[in-house]
Amino acid sequence: MAFSHVGLLTSPFHDMITLETFTTVINQLLPEPHAGLLNGIIFGTKATLSKDLQQALIATGTLHIIALSGMNISILLSILELGLLRIVSRRLASLVAIVIIIGFIALVGPSPSVIRAAIMGSMTLLAIVFGRQIWSLFSWMLAVSIMLLLNPPWIGDLSFQLSALATLGIILFAHNSKIEERRLNIGVEDRRLMVDKTNLSSIFHLQPLCSMLNILYSFCRDDLRVTLSAQVFTLPLIFFQFHRISLISPLSNVLIGWLIPPIMILGFAVAIGGWIWLPLGQIAAWIVWVPLQYVVTTIMLTSRIPFANIAW
Repeated sequence: MAFSHVGLLTSPFHDMITLETFTTVINQLLPEPHAGLLNGIIFGTKATLSKDLQQALIATGTLHIIALSGMNISILLSILELGLLRIVSRRLASLVAIVIIIGFIALVGPSPSVIRAAIMGSMTLLAIVFGRQIWSLFSWMLAVSIMLLLNPPWIGDLSFQLSALATLGIILFAHNSKIEERRLNIGVEDRRLMVDKTNLSSIFHLQPLCSMLNILYSFCRDDLRVTLSAQVFTLPLIFFQFHRISLISPLSNVLIGWLIPPIMILGFAVAIGGWIWLPLGQIAAWIVWVPLQYVVTTIMLTSRIPFANIAW
């Protein structure tokens, strides 16, 4: 593990804030391929991503992690919610979050997938402001309609098509099952308690182990459900456009998917902390290097599995 030298006088704090400002900070604080991967995950840039890693991402069906998508907006909203709700009301936090989303789009550029996620996220936040509920499928239909009315050529844009189809699959399959769980009052905590109450766990005092296994199971199950839900709807388009299919994609996504949100949170800490003062960003860089190394290793290993993907 080799990190770039951090100097007190190299901070870009005095520069105008641009996307290049933050990617430069990350490039200074992390080695390759970690810097390129992190820039791809949080900003969607691929300029410094190695060709070998990019091919491995394609082979394992995980290329989406370095594409700007609804996940970037969702995680940004989660960070804002956790931070703002501690100091302001939920309504004010929602309004501030909308402004920050607009700023993020201005920073990274208005790609179709980000615009779609921003519209849907903003509608959810506005529903909170006005004390209303919003139906996810209606939100999706309205977002897609607004985008096509404003820019009809987007209907032929591949990133728009993939984003819209993947989101629809998640809403129809993954999202509805979670709503049903809430309706039946059988959430993660309830399932954990049901398993923990088994006779064997009580006899051998395995409650902590059972609890940890249930949490792990829940993460893996939800990641797999979301991955499969998105892929069911995007698979025909991928067939048609790329003439290949990744057979290892569900496994690869389960192995690394749960780490993408914390990597994004730490990545923002690296970029913003390093922009303020490079040694401050270096602390976060040391931490985020560990999950990034795991992701790189996992992707490279799974891409070498025989018949990981089929092309024709």
